Amino acid sequence: MANRMLRIAVVTETYPPEINGVAVTISRMVEGLRRRHVVELIRPRQNQQDSAKNELTLQEVLVRGFPIPRYPGLKLGLPAKQKLLQLWTQQRPDVVHLVTEGPLGSSALAAARKLGIPVSSDFHTNFHSYSRHYGFGWLQKTVASYLRNLHNRTDTTLVPTQELRNTLAQEGYQNLQIVARGVDTTLFHPNKRNAELRQQWGVADDELAVIYVGRISAEKNMPLVLRTFKAMQAINPKLKLVLVGDGPVRAEMQRQNPEYIFAGMRTGEDLAAHYASGDIFLFPSMTETYGNVTVEAMASGLAVVAYRYAAAAEHIEHERNGLHAEFGNEEQFVVQACKLAIDVSRVHKMRIQAHQTMLKLDWQNIVDEFEQALAQLAVKPEVRHVTSNLQPATDPNLG
Repeated sequence: MANRMLRIAVVTETYPPEINGVAVTISRMVEGLRRRHVVELIRPRQNQQDSAKNELTLQEVLVRGFPIPRYPGLKLGLPAKQKLLQLWTQQRPDVVHLVTEGPLGSSALAAARKLGIPVSSDFHTNFHSYSRHYGFGWLQKTVASYLRNLHNRTDTTLVPTQELRNTLAQEGYQNLQIVARGVDTTLFHPNKRNAELRQQWGVADDELAVIYVGRISAEKNMPLVLRTFKAMQAINPKLKLVLVGDGPVRAEMQRQNPEYIFAGMRTGEDLAAHYASGDIFLFPSMTETYGNVTVEAMASGLAVVAYRYAAAAEHIEHERNGLHAEFGNEEQFVVQACKLAIDVSRVHKMRIQAHQTMLKLDWQNIVDEFEQALAQLAVKPEVRHVTSNLQPATDPNLG
C-alpha cells in the first residue's frame, strides 16, 4: 500500500449507474482507493440531471459527451485537454489513470504528458474486435493501431490476466502489468437462490435452468447461445432458458423465440437472485478482455460453459468447477454444454466447486494491487510533487 495519501485522477467514459463490466470494475476500484486517498473522477455527464459529487475523498469533474453509435446508454467523452490542463495546473494529481481510450481519455493523456504527470491505463475492452459487429469492420486495423499507440504512451497498462498480457505483448504493447479483477462474493452467492423465481420460470427442484447474463448484442455471440440450448433441450426437454440483460438484438430474439424467458435488465440483489436461481451458465462470447459475468456466475454457484480464454481460462478447471471449449470451436462448445443437460448430480458438484474457487477473489486484495501499481508511478523521483490532497476540486463541472 502507498505510504502517503495520494491525489489520483481517474478518467473514464463509463461509470455507474451505467451497467457494464468496466463501470462495475472501476467503481469498485474508486470506492477502495478513496478509503486512503483522494480520487478525482473525470467522466462525461450522463444526463441533464447528473451533478458532480464534491466530497472529502471523491471529487467528480463532469465533461460533455456524445452517445456511442448503436450503443445507447453509453457515451464517449468529448476532448477536454485545455480544461484538464487548467484543472491540473491549479491542483496537480500525483498520478492519472485512464480507464477508457475514447476522445476524453486521449485528451487526458495529452494533458498529463504536457504537465509531466505519470499516467497508467487499463485495457478493458476489445473495441477493435467489437468494430466488426457494428458495421465498422473495415476500421479494425486502424482502431487496433490507435489503441496500441495510446497505451504505449502511458507509463504502464494494467491487464487482468497473464493470457491477455502475452497476447498484447505479441501485438507490440509495452509496459504491461497484471492487476486481477475481483468479484463480490457476498452479493453473488448460492444462498441467493430463489424458489419462487424458479417456480415462475417453470423449473422444478430436480430440473435445470440454463441461463445467460449479459448484453444481448451481436458481439456476445447470441446465436450460439440459442443453438447450444436447442441441442441441450433435444436431450432434456424439461430444460428452461433464461436470458438476463438487454441490448440491440433482444427485441428480435424475443420475437423469434417467445418460448424462452427474457428477464430484461437486472441489478443488485435482483440480479444476484437471477444468477443463483440458475444451474448452467452459457457464455460463448469471443470479445471479452476478462468477462465479469463469468466470475459472477461462478460465485453464484453456476456450472459455467465458456471458451477457454479470459476469466474462464484463468479460473475454470475443466470438469471440476466448469467446462471449457477451445476458443472459437462452436461444435465443442455445444458438446460440452450437452454433457450437463441430463446430469443433475454433475452440475451440482460443479456449482459447489465454482463458488469455492471464487472465494479467493476478494475485492480488497485486488484494490491493494491496483493501489500499489499507481503508487509506484506516483513516487518516481522525476515526477514527484507535493499535493494539497484534501482541497475540493476547483471546477467540478467543466461541461
